[in-house]
Amino acid sequence: MKDGLAGKIAKLFIGSKLTVLLMIVFMVIGVYSSFLIPREEEPQIDVAMADIFVGYPGTSPTEVESRVVKPLEKLVSNIPGVEYVYSTSSKEGAMVIVQFYVGEDIERSFVKLYNEMNKHMDLMPPGVTMPLVKPRAIDDVPMLGITLWSENYDDFQLKQLADELTQEIEKVNEVSLTDKIGGRNRQLRIVLDKDKLAASGLDFLGVAEMIKANNQQLGSGSFYKNDTEFLVTTGNFLKSATDVENLVVGVQQNQPIYLKQVAAIFDGPEIPRQYVSFGFGGAGENASKYPSEYPAVTISVAKRKGADAMKIADVIIDKVDHLRSNLIPDDVHVEITRNYGETASQKVSELLMHLIGAILAVTLIVMLAMGWRGGLVVFLSVPITFALTLLSYYLLDYTLNRITLFALVFVTGIVVDDSIIIAENMHRHFKMKRLPFKQAAIYAINEVGNPTILATFTVIASVLPMAFVSGLMGPYMSPMPIGASIAMILSLFVALTITPYLGYIFLREKEKKGKAPKPEKPLESTFIYRIYSKFETPLIENKKTRWLFLGITIVMLLGSIMMFFTKSVAVKMLPFDNKNEMQVVIDMPEGTTLERTAVVAREIGQYLSTQPLVVNYQNYVGTSAPITFNGLVRHYDLRGGSNMADIQVNLVGKEDRSLQSHDIAKQLRPRIQEIGRKFGANVKIVEVPPGPPVLSTIVAEIYGPDYDQQIAVAKKVENILNETQDVVDVDWMVEADQKEYEFIIDKEKAMRYGVAPQQIVYTMNMALSDRPVTHLYDENATNQVGILLALDEKEKSTIQDISQLKIASKQGNMVSVGDLVDIRESIRAKSIYRKNQKRVVYVLADMAGELESPVYAILGMTDKLNEIELPTGYKMNELYLQQPEHEDDFTVKWDGEWQITLEVFRDLGIAFLGVIIIIYILIVGWFQNFKAPVVMMVAIPLSLIGIVLGHWIMGAFFTATSFIGMIALAGIMVRNSVLLIDFVNLRTAEGIPLKQAVIEAGAVRTTPILLTAGTVVIGAFVILFDPIFQGLAISLMGGTIVSTVLTLLVVPLVYYMIENRRER
Repeated sequence: MKDGLAGKIAKLFIGSKLTVLLMIVFMVIGVYSSFLIPREEEPQIDVAMADIFVGYPGTSPTEVESRVVKPLEKLVSNIPGVEYVYSTSSKEGAMVIVQFYVGEDIERSFVKLYNEMNKHMDLMPPGVTMPLVKPRAIDDVPMLGITLWSENYDDFQLKQLADELTQEIEKVNEVSLTDKIGGRNRQLRIVLDKDKLAASGLDFLGVAEMIKANNQQLGSGSFYKNDTEFLVTTGNFLKSATDVENLVVGVQQNQPIYLKQVAAIFDGPEIPRQYVSFGFGGAGENASKYPSEYPAVTISVAKRKGADAMKIADVIIDKVDHLRSNLIPDDVHVEITRNYGETASQKVSELLMHLIGAILAVTLIVMLAMGWRGGLVVFLSVPITFALTLLSYYLLDYTLNRITLFALVFVTGIVVDDSIIIAENMHRHFKMKRLPFKQAAIYAINEVGNPTILATFTVIASVLPMAFVSGLMGPYMSPMPIGASIAMILSLFVALTITPYLGYIFLREKEKKGKAPKPEKPLESTFIYRIYSKFETPLIENKKTRWLFLGITIVMLLGSIMMFFTKSVAVKMLPFDNKNEMQVVIDMPEGTTLERTAVVAREIGQYLSTQPLVVNYQNYVGTSAPITFNGLVRHYDLRGGSNMADIQVNLVGKEDRSLQSHDIAKQLRPRIQEIGRKFGANVKIVEVPPGPPVLSTIVAEIYGPDYDQQIAVAKKVENILNETQDVVDVDWMVEADQKEYEFIIDKEKAMRYGVAPQQIVYTMNMALSDRPVTHLYDENATNQVGILLALDEKEKSTIQDISQLKIASKQGNMVSVGDLVDIRESIRAKSIYRKNQKRVVYVLADMAGELESPVYAILGMTDKLNEIELPTGYKMNELYLQQPEHEDDFTVKWDGEWQITLEVFRDLGIAFLGVIIIIYILIVGWFQNFKAPVVMMVAIPLSLIGIVLGHWIMGAFFTATSFIGMIALAGIMVRNSVLLIDFVNLRTAEGIPLKQAVIEAGAVRTTPILLTAGTVVIGAFVILFDPIFQGLAISLMGGTIVSTVLTLLVVPLVYYMIENRRER
């Protein structure tokens, strides 16, 4: 037999001393790389996103939309690489969100954006503020949350502590953004007395001007005397409350009027705009000791791009512990309320353990089949493969996360195959003792080496197309096929270089002295041959049995496909992951006071404090909790205002509970929503998404010709969703009606009284807006101390009180505002949402229950949508993938997780087709025969039976990862067929009759095929317990078990039928 490519490679390495050195070098490099690669829990999905904020004082949402938003959207849409432009036009301002395609270069995208904006600033109407562009990145999500709380200190003192602590944390290298949530700053409030002001002939504006005029200090310049230069500074800033009290703000009858005569001055914390508190849940260690909720301040810390979250978190926590001795008092408690570094390192360590487990299990199987020496050969080749793969991860800038590590666990079984096939064949040839050992080894490698190369490339061909999934799922999934392909190429390299060397050393059978060598059993008498021919011979010889067997197989295949349609196996993009946290998002109707919202949050908090699986929770009322990956896309960090609250809930660690976090959320939801309904609040439980974040699981975008009618249709869609089974947390993005009083100035009357309308506008703004007039000078304050003019709270509680404010006219008379204005009551104008330059109303919902997949909820909607009453002459359309072209009819476009599910399954379907075509081409190229590949590919549909049955038995969703498993299986199964049929051809070439060759091939290749199947199943078994990748494991296990058995029987049979017909 002449040497093939494999034989030539093996010949170089089999006797070489370098091989040992190479092994050691590879191992060292691999282990070293594993320490250099940063670790994180999820892969970083880098999507270039930016928010553009524009203010336009005094305008209505419609005017903001037409004057600012429309030109801005058009500009931004022209930038190459922009996928979506979302905008919100509200009163006095707008926000435009730009989202680029996944994979666009982030820095370049932002440069294009800034460029386009600056180039067209002249299009903006006068009065518009300079647009503020804020790029968003995955690293904006804080990886560490430190909450300071105390039973003795109030939020004002905690905030000062947090300011100091933050400055220390920011010194840590690789920390990018820090944010303090909660607490109150120092403020100097000047509460003016309306009556005293009027009596002194002063008004708000006059006092404000006097305060500003007294708060000036400037470097004046210099002068020279006696050859020396002297500097001059003039004026001095206001430095304390006393300075402010003693300001002279006016003169009456030649007597100065001091500010303290007409106002009360308070130096202390500002009036609360937010409440942040901390409480323990039922699982907290100190729950009984601290049963209440305590004021708190949370410091959230984000890392720089590419930094290792685990290392930074450790450094910061050490630093905080160190500062307890000199900065943090004993009765201020520090609680770590988020630590993604720790969760990442736990996940990575757990996966590495899985990986080691899989390698050991695989080795064990090989040892059972080939003796301890064979096991050792295979066992040594796996770590070398993985060491090289880790090196390539490091070079590709990948991080160690659940996807890159799953790629390794997932290929453990496959990587071993190459070595098993070669080692097993060497072992067989050494036993035969027909040739001297070295020649026998080379012969053995030539026999299976080339088909092994082909087989490996078929598996790579089956995995690689998945790297081309588009959309947000792309970067989430691509490390898997790329990592797996690299590992397989390297395993082939190891199998052809290092395995022959090890096999040559360990597998030779030494002849023991004095004993006659054991006679070699002929193939026909081996156990495997007897069993195999018992099953296969009747199928080959008896037509009836043969067709009955094939018929049953086909029926099973069709039956398993039917399970998708009967919903026995449900389709979903990704199941929920098991996390240690969730968020409760509370939305009260617009116009609710902060105190009322706090009551709702407190009551939900009290319920959470009784839950045995909750460690602690933080209430954020009037502000937003530190965002998660979800909040990044949903812009939760912009939540704020008196009608909103978030509760961050931290759960017991995964190892201390049997329930998944998603099940806990399902348990908590009914009671939490009941509390919310009692107060008229919309309460949602938000979990960390398993894959890419979306606006919500189900999003209905309503388009139409008229915005008010779109809102009416949206209300009906919301009602439909509320009545749909398994749909929860329904909400829409339309504000509740909020009363607004308009003070309409009678301009003629005002001018007659000697009052300019501008005076009235500014006076009202100053009295009600709580904006500082100027600042107090304090060198050491982290935040500037504002000096604020205000009315007493009780003097601005009714519209009559407010309208009695007095203004000084030009003639020096005091005129009350109420005399110059006409007061009208109206409803505040609602925000206008747009997506890609079309007006839209959003309805959002989530899924929880039996069928948690949005697919079924949405597919069942069509009839209900058609029942919605529309204005005459209009009809309802329903779209799934793209926006409507025209807006002259009403359209419901489904978005959210649904959109990504569709895109992913579409792309994976295309990848699957691609895989089948590539494999066909490879096999035709190898066997130079058009029919052979068809026979070999019979194995692909057979694996479906096992996959679907596996999902049904486990009660699992058929997810994107299940699909990936199915595609990878195609390669693995074809690879077994290639090895079988290649062996049949070898035998028939040696002149053995076809029937005999088929049975012999089956018998000889059964051991390695069962071994590879066993290793795949064991490798996959380890993944079974990860909620997201469970589908992949079920596909690999179920599919491998069923299709291996069927491959061994069906493929040789079909090949025999085709070849036999040809011979006739």
